[in-house]
Amino acid sequence: MLWTIFVILVVLWLLGFSFHVGGGLIHLVLVIAVIVLIYNLLIGRRRGL
Repeated sequence: MLWTIFVILVVLWLLGFSFHVGGGLIHLVLVIAVIVLIYNLLIGRRRGL
């Protein structure tokens, strides 16, 4: 589920570069998504150990 949201955000971010849609908001959402992704990866590794 998280990977699907991440991929959708990356696609929207790239479309924002192409068509200038969303302004700075899509960049902010993408940064938040990357932070959440890194956090979940780190937490997942800790639980696996």
